[in-house]
Amino acid sequence: MTIGDLLDHGAVTLRVSAKDKRQVLGVIADFAGRVLGFDSDIALDGLIDREAAGSTGVGQGVALPHARVPGLDRVRAVFVRLETPVAFDALDDKPVDLFLALFAPPEANTQHLRALARVSRMLRQPELREQLRQARSADAVHVLLARETATPTAA
Repeated sequence: MTIGDLLDHGAVTLRVSAKDKRQVLGVIADFAGRVLGFDSDIALDGLIDREAAGSTGVGQGVALPHARVPGLDRVRAVFVRLETPVAFDALDDKPVDLFLALFAPPEANTQHLRALARVSRMLRQPELREQLRQARSADAVHVLLARETATPTAA
């Protein structure tokens, strides 16, 4: 599985405004519902429930919100870049501007965990984070994320 398998071409949006964590989760759920074809209210409830268990802000301005959504046939992703970072209770207490959100079918335990691990590894790379912040178009961001840049896992 590659990030390109999870992230459709139209599933990237940039220059998004949000004032706080709750609002950015709403933006993510609305965008994902629209581009992935599911109920955004169910997605938002799942994202909020997951955040209540602990922040998905992994540090360095990155968050990996995720939720299970009935009706999906596989793990899917959307990428959202904020114009101005927001407080997100991240591990390093820094505000977040890069969000790669994952949505999985309720039964996709292994695939969901593998996808989280892969995107987490990718977004730990400082040069990739900077490229994502500097990219001028959604197409450019999609290319950066779809190429396989994660550190290979041991076989």
